[in-house]
Amino acid sequence: MEDTPLMRELTRDHARRRKLEGLEFGHPDTTRIITIANQKGGVGKTSTTVNLAAALSMGGLEVLVIDADPQGNTSTALSIEHHAEVPSMYEVLVESAPLSDVVQDVPDMPHLHCAPATINLSGAEIELVSLVARENRLRNAIREYLEQREERGEVRLDYVLVDCPPSLGLLTVNALVAAREVLIPIQAEYYALEGLSLLLNNIDLIRQHLNPELVVSTIMLTMFDARTRLASQVAQDVRDHFPEQTLETSIPRSVRISEAPSYGQTVLTYDPGSSGALAYRAAAYELNTRPAP
Repeated sequence: MEDTPLMRELTRDHARRRKLEGLEFGHPDTTRIITIANQKGGVGKTSTTVNLAAALSMGGLEVLVIDADPQGNTSTALSIEHHAEVPSMYEVLVESAPLSDVVQDVPDMPHLHCAPATINLSGAEIELVSLVARENRLRNAIREYLEQREERGEVRLDYVLVDCPPSLGLLTVNALVAAREVLIPIQAEYYALEGLSLLLNNIDLIRQHLNPELVVSTIMLTMFDARTRLASQVAQDVRDHFPEQTLETSIPRSVRISEAPSYGQTVLTYDPGSSGALAYRAAAYELNTRPAP
């Protein structure tokens, strides 16, 4: 049998499919709050957020996705209404509305919930500037929401995943202050590590001044094209620099992953047997089996 990239991919997918069959996801000891961040656009941040969230929830875990990006792509991919009249993260961050007022259940996914972003959020960057404790507003909202759920006797959330805009404004700062962990998706391409060092410096500043508990727990290689030498070289560089944080599983470049959001779906429901869906399920399992920092 020929050893070609396609053959290797098929062999890997087959092995992955068998390994994932009937896997139970264990519940973490406490709610893990993870912000998915990279100030570089187009690295698969939103795809990573929605597909990881879907994979974790399909593993039986209770997951909340917070869309803190005014573009609202995360809300679109989860089929969540987010036109201007819908109560959203804007009301939570700027008007101090409780998170429970805006959280919606994701259709056909019983363990998955989403707090949507609307276009109003694009003005929040400016409006937040004059507010008291402007960097802590998301952290306080999440804390109150988790306490509320407990008081009502609702199931404890296993994960809160926060998707933020590809910039380092106050929305991203709020997302980084609210989390214990940062997950950084990195596209396997030439400038990947350059952008990463800038992001790590900024995370360091937030750790020093606003959130001493923050750690970069996970780095995930996305849009990985096994056929190119460059992708393999970048992947090796990232693993050499961050051996502890980088997931074994890399996410392949995939048409299916790109198509799914236009149908209001994640790749896991759009094409469950595709390479992309299997990779995200494997990545979610790997993330969940690693101990929380």
